[in-house]
Amino acid sequence: MNTAWTPLAAAPAQLGESPFWHPLESRLYWVDIAGRALWRSGAHGSDAQCWPLPAEPGCIAPARQGGTPAGLVVALRDRICHAPRWGGPLLTMAHLPIDPATERANDGKCDALGRLWVGTVHEPAQGPRQPVAALYCIDLRGRDQGGPDAPTVRRMLDGVATANGLAWSPDGRTLYWSDTPSHTIRAWDCNAQLEPIGAPRVLHRFATRDEAVPYGGRPDGAAVDAEGAYWCALYEGARVLRLSPRGEVLAELPTPLSCPTMPCVGGPDGHTLFVTSARKGRSADELARWPQSGQVLSTRVAVAGLPVAWCEIGQR
Repeated sequence: MNTAWTPLAAAPAQLGESPFWHPLESRLYWVDIAGRALWRSGAHGSDAQCWPLPAEPGCIAPARQGGTPAGLVVALRDRICHAPRWGGPLLTMAHLPIDPATERANDGKCDALGRLWVGTVHEPAQGPRQPVAALYCIDLRGRDQGGPDAPTVRRMLDGVATANGLAWSPDGRTLYWSDTPSHTIRAWDCNAQLEPIGAPRVLHRFATRDEAVPYGGRPDGAAVDAEGAYWCALYEGARVLRLSPRGEVLAELPTPLSCPTMPCVGGPDGHTLFVTSARKGRSADELARWPQSGQVLSTRVAVAGLPVAWCEIGQR
């Protein structure tokens, strides 16, 4: 199908990720991991603003304290920070138990309880990535909100090389995630307390370069819409897919760039699909063919997105 994409009027990112639509500000937020910056803008790129950071921001989420909006929470390489205001101080609230020389925070989102889930990525100085990263659940709630006294960091899943694709079904009873190098999206059942139970199951698997079928990219970031469909960016696949809760392909949207990285569905009426992308490490020939690489793209979709989940933080 033909898709009309509109690039936002903002500078291209080296590695754009973690977009979310802020309903109270009518703004899109996203990160440039390799560019070490946060970005925000209006729906069409108006009033685009950049905030340089001291390290790579893997993911971001809007923060709330006692029911009141309280800035952002940022996963900054090996620590979780609270940013009470745009461009202001970064207050460390928790540390990830990783070696920042070889691993960093990557994809992440909050669940319906306000806990921040962050997957990490193995980034050795030399050699291929190994499955030594993990998926963590970080609880920053205070006792006044029924949470722990101090932040807790729980390791929920091992054996990951590049954690990606984190999202939840509308009822919170299914957690989706992917390990990008494995080319596999998995689904994890959750109980009534939104705790994962059992082992994740395969939702959809994509062919690797070594298989005797056309290569179509590998799963990167994701989002779930109001009907429970799973939107997934295919890195190096020049497309975004909409999958059913059973893993069936419902729609395929080609993109005017090779490396889309993560979708979100938001905008003023909830029907705009935004997709971040990457240009870092791409060849000169590829960038000449795909000059919009690194841009945030948008298009209209029929099904609305889910409201962004807030990160609940307690008193310190």
